[in-house]
Amino acid sequence: MRSSTASSLCGCSTAYYSSPLLAPKFKFKFPAKSQRPSLSTVEFRANPLTISSSLVNHRGKDGSCNSNRRRRGLLLTATLPFLLPLHEFVQDLGAKAESGMSDYLLMKEEVTKVVSKGKAASVLRLAFHDAGTFEMDDNSGGMNGSIVYELERPENAGLKKPLKILEKAKGDVNAIRPVSWADMIALGGAVAVSVCGGPNIPVPMGRLDSMEPDPEGKLPQETLDASGLKQCFQRKGFS
Repeated sequence: MRSSTASSLCGCSTAYYSSPLLAPKFKFKFPAKSQRPSLSTVEFRANPLTISSSLVNHRGKDGSCNSNRRRRGLLLTATLPFLLPLHEFVQDLGAKAESGMSDYLLMKEEVTKVVSKGKAASVLRLAFHDAGTFEMDDNSGGMNGSIVYELERPENAGLKKPLKILEKAKGDVNAIRPVSWADMIALGGAVAVSVCGGPNIPVPMGRLDSMEPDPEGKLPQETLDASGLKQCFQRKGFS
């Protein structure tokens, strides 16, 4: 089955919560704020302009004013102050994009250190169980790190170990910059696919961690027949 929406590992969760932290038996630290980089405010300013009199007062051989050149000169005068801050904005945006790529490569490097081929299956299962709660109807669940509160559920048995594996990488990255569990688990799933010979999956960063578990019953049940499984995955955006 192929997904027709962004409900895969690369999709960002939209189920963010602000309720007090629950106290799971398996404790982890969460960042307090979103990891999305914010664009800095651009100051709109320009240096004083000196417009040549030839642009404004040019006259033809017959002594008449060349109106076309005058209009071009006035247009340049009016437009240039807005083009200068736009240039600064593009430069600032490029610098932030370069910084974001550097953070991504750092995370990927640390995750690759701890996710071997022998550990890949459990890490990929962890990623699916975090992302698999997504529902299109109410745009809830998804890759939001809520799995850390759901480890005692029967369907999540055995997931403490892969979470512990990623905790090492998360700690090393957190020493440089805070990172959410949601981003770390998503990237872990992508790296797990890659180390087993699968494709390199680009994973956008910037997810927020949920502060409470997702509702129960959102993952596909192992008791469903083929028809029931199709209906379940259709609700998650699959064809």
